[in-house]
Amino acid sequence: MHAKQGSEHLLRLLQCRTARPIQVRQVHALLITNGHLLFAANRWTSTLLFNALIRGYSSNGQGRKCLLLFAHMLARQAPPNDLTFASLAKAAVSSAASLGAALHAQVIRRGVSGDPFVRVSFIHFYGRIGELPSARRVFEEIPKPCVVACNAMLDAFGKSGGIDSAAWLFSRMPERDVVSWTSVINGLGNNGRFGDALEFFRNMMVHEDVKSGVVKPNEATYVSLLSSCANLPGGGARYYGKQIHGYIVKNEIGLAAFVGTALIDFYGKTSSLRNAIKVFNQMVVKEICTWNALISSLACNGEEKKALAMFEQMKMEGLCPSGVTFAAALTSCARGGFVESGFKLFRSMVDDFGLVPAMEHYGCMVDLLGRAGLLREAMEFVNSMPFEPDASVLGALLGACKIHGTIDLGNDVGRRLLEMQPRHCGRYVMLSNIHAELNKWTSAAELRKAMEVLKIQKVPAFSLIDSH
Repeated sequence: MHAKQGSEHLLRLLQCRTARPIQVRQVHALLITNGHLLFAANRWTSTLLFNALIRGYSSNGQGRKCLLLFAHMLARQAPPNDLTFASLAKAAVSSAASLGAALHAQVIRRGVSGDPFVRVSFIHFYGRIGELPSARRVFEEIPKPCVVACNAMLDAFGKSGGIDSAAWLFSRMPERDVVSWTSVINGLGNNGRFGDALEFFRNMMVHEDVKSGVVKPNEATYVSLLSSCANLPGGGARYYGKQIHGYIVKNEIGLAAFVGTALIDFYGKTSSLRNAIKVFNQMVVKEICTWNALISSLACNGEEKKALAMFEQMKMEGLCPSGVTFAAALTSCARGGFVESGFKLFRSMVDDFGLVPAMEHYGCMVDLLGRAGLLREAMEFVNSMPFEPDASVLGALLGACKIHGTIDLGNDVGRRLLEMQPRHCGRYVMLSNIHAELNKWTSAAELRKAMEVLKIQKVPAFSLIDSH
């Protein structure tokens, strides 16, 4: 770029939808050094520049940067408009949900609360942070909501547990598109109603809109369906998933990154590892999530060494592993008993890739040490964590105590878990079993009695043979 760049040229660069994070930062730096954000030709030029920067950072997941730019925008007296707030609502979801009400107040103050684009953005915002009443209020203020607004409300209902309300709204929509159908399917799956999600899809496929070609399932539809198949309890999961895969092949729908990833995840969770690998090999474009799905599938189906080899292959192909990748790789180490490799991976996560370990990664390490019988080291690892361990971490340690018959540590960990989850039947049962296996019958009976007093029922187990 030349030393001196005109604001119009820089604005065009920012408005390019393929701009990468580093390009947005470079243009931002040129706007500052050339004084365009301080001495714009007029206020509306400043608004255009700030809007383009906010949208650029928002598209790259840098929400906090967007909110900081908005503060600068107000300080420079550049008037925000409908496009400003639509991007800010998206940015606030991931970075500053608590500021949503303040942003909404600014929307009303600036006189853009009636803008359809802004309204839909705030329905999405409130839905994604679980503020369903606020999402409903915004939606109900729309005199005649269009299909886009209705779809945003369907999504909000699905994400906030109001799936029956979503079905009610769907049934009263004068117009529906593929997003409408997919939003309900996804909402049913997110709320654990996997069978209902498949039934809803069957209804979709015989609906007049689909038969006439007005509505056609898309990639998001298949991803939602395959997720429901992967988590469907009881028999038939593999059968239904294969039916969907067959439909995708029959209709010559290419294995795009997200559909392929969903298929790999489905086959991995239904113990069809050969099919998972086959889908992976057929895919032309493989995203990080695709590799994550295969590594996880290998780890959960007894192929821990292959999972770690795939992790190394991914790095050799120039892809940067994410936190999810490391969680899958650490799970492989835990299940395979590769303690040294696990610690090496955990250190590499921080030293080589600059990732901050989350609770899930600490849980994997505790599971790794616990399965290897290194319970003292596992407890030391828990005590060295930079934050308080949650139930998943302590649950992994309690499971190791049961395997290795360590009653004193098991008691301590079990009591901490019962304080966190006083009505979790599995914690009582596991702690009781630890005592019973060491012939501590009185203690085991006391725990069972406590379950009766608190009216906590044990969830019955079942065995399954999937004949499909």
